[in-house]
Formats: sequence, structure tokens, C-alpha cells
Amino acid sequence: MDEVTVRIGAGVADFARDEWDACAGTGNPFVSWDFLVALERSGSVGGDSGWQPLPVVIDGADGRIAAAAPAYGKSHSQGEYVFDHGWADAWARAGGRYYPKIQVASPFSPVPGPRLLLRDPAQGPALIAGIEALVERHGLSSAHATFVDPEQVPLFEAAGWLIREDSQFHWTNRGYGSFEDFLADLSSEKRKNIRKERRRAVEGLEIVHLSGAQIGEAHWDIFWQFYQDTGARKWGRPYLTRAFFSLLGETMGDKVLLMLALRDGRAIAGALNLVGADALYGRYWGCVEDVPNLHFELCYYQAIDAAIARGLARVEAGAQGGHKLARGYAPEPTWSAHHIPHDGFRRAVAQFLADERAGVQADRAWLTERTPFRKG
Repeated sequence: MDEVTVRIGAGVADFARDEWDACAGTGNPFVSWDFLVALERSGSVGGDSGWQPLPVVIDGADGRIAAAAPAYGKSHSQGEYVFDHGWADAWARAGGRYYPKIQVASPFSPVPGPRLLLRDPAQGPALIAGIEALVERHGLSSAHATFVDPEQVPLFEAAGWLIREDSQFHWTNRGYGSFEDFLADLSSEKRKNIRKERRRAVEGLEIVHLSGAQIGEAHWDIFWQFYQDTGARKWGRPYLTRAFFSLLGETMGDKVLLMLALRDGRAIAGALNLVGADALYGRYWGCVEDVPNLHFELCYYQAIDAAIARGLARVEAGAQGGHKLARGYAPEPTWSAHHIPHDGFRRAVAQFLADERAGVQADRAWLTERTPFRKG
């Protein structure tokens, strides 16, 4: 491998937008300069958030960024959705210090995508080596790349990182021209259940889809209420600041799809999605009025409607949620990669991952047999 110089920034904002995005590509909005910088400028990362931006880059011969990784110094394991609290506890009991660690990820976003942003694909191994050097230089316990694009898993595996497997529920567009086409693929019982669920969920309500300039500060104010309510119940405190949503609308409005449920013109619930090159990504949901099944309507069925209308290949509706299965979302594998320099700790984690993987695969196979699609 030729000698390269690795640079560490104080934030993605340190680097030119066009250079970063030339590496990130246009397919996945969660690794774009606009998204990551909105997190920084809004105070959602940095400060006392426990997510310290440490982007790693390698310059090409032309002086422009050839490879980049959205890396963060972490003082906790919150907002990652790949759970390693047990590893931290075990390391602490053995007298070690698990935090800080390095996290290569899109913060608060359980969305599979590239973690090695490569304008020059040949720089992948060097970029991984740069992340490892950051761990070694500062005496850190580990580095973790979460929700790694499946095509990049072999790069981490070749570098000796441990690979962890999990599952998410995704909806796949099988060339449907309408929601009814999708329903035709389901068993008769499931079709009836979904139609009934949708009718009841929207009774007395109007559903609107907003994007770009259609979304104003008043919309973000009400969605912030939704987000705070859900965040307080799930995580104790919301990860994102109010300013993040304004920046998202300002810099990425064309990638935002905001779905609102209105009762007599007043928004009572909403779901926020981002639009990628071939997928709709459901991210946040909340409400100020409890309506049975409205969560399923806004987050799952309306997302399917939007994906079909836009000709997108799939809907990724976030982490966890076995209730998605009955609504046409099937289990798909997700991957993370883990660099653990300490031999003893690495062996223990490797054994844990081998045991865990067998259970994850068996569970996914069991769930796959129970999707609502017509058999045969």
C-alpha cells in the first residue's frame, strides 16, 4: 500500500461540501455533507452530546478528498441502535475503560449505508487503517462502524474487524403500480385486515404530504412537539435539537417528505421521511392525539404509497418493530463492524457474536416464513 496522509477534522463542516459529497455520492442522504453539517450546526452533535465529530479523510493526488469516514468520539452508547452496553460493562468489570470509543456512523440514524465514502475505491483499506490509527494513538478501547452497506462489509472483514449481524424490516417494491397491487400479493386475510386498519385510522382525518418549500417553520414547530413526545418516551430526552429540523428543511428540503394527519385543519400526528436515490427512509414519528392505528398508517402504509408513486425500490422504516411484519415489511440483514485491539476482549466479543449470529439468523428465517404474502 502506498503511503497516504490521513487527516482528522473537527467537523464535517471543516471540509468543502462538493469534495465530501463527491465521496459520499447521492444515493444515501444520511452521509451527505448537508445532513451531517446540520447535526453539527444545530448542536445535535458536539458539545456535551457525547458525539464529538472526528471525520477522517484522505486526500487524492489532485489535492481533493479521495476518501472520508463520518467518525465520532463517543462517551456513551446512546443513539447508535447497535447495542454494546454489555460489552462496556464487561470491559469495566475487567478494569478497562470502554469510553471514549470511535463510532463510524450517521448519528441517530439506524439506516444502512456507506461508512467508507470513497471517491477512489482503492483508498478503502487506507481509510480503515486511519481509523485504527486513531484508536491506537489515543489508547481507545475500540472503533465501531454501524449499519454498514453490505458491499463494504468485506473491506472491514479483510482488515480483521469483527462482523455483527442483525435484522431490520424493509418493504420491497415488486414493480407495484398502486397500493392495491401490493395488497394483491398478500393473503386474503391480511388484505382485509390492512384495508380495515387503514379505513379506521384515517376516519375524520386528512393526510397531507409536504416537501421542499411546502414545509415552513410552523410545520417544524408542530413536528418538534411530536418528536419531543416520542423522544421523551423512548430515550428519556430527544437526540436532535429544534434547530436541526429548520436546517434540514433549509438545506435538504427536496429530500424531505413530511406526512401530517390533520383533524379540522390542525396537525395531530406526523411522520418525517428522507428520500434517497432508491429508497424512502422513515425516521421520526409523533402525535398529540392518540388515534388507533394512525402510527401504522402514517409510518408504513403512507410510506408504501409514496414509494410506489416515486418509483422507489424499497421503504426502510427504521430499527426494530416486529409489528411491521404483518404490514408487508420483511426482515433483512444489517451489518456492523468492530475493531477491538485487545486480544482477550476481542476473543470474548468474537465468541459472543458467533453465538448471537446463529440466533439472529434463526429468528430471521422464522419471521420470513410468517410474512403476510401469499405462499406459492
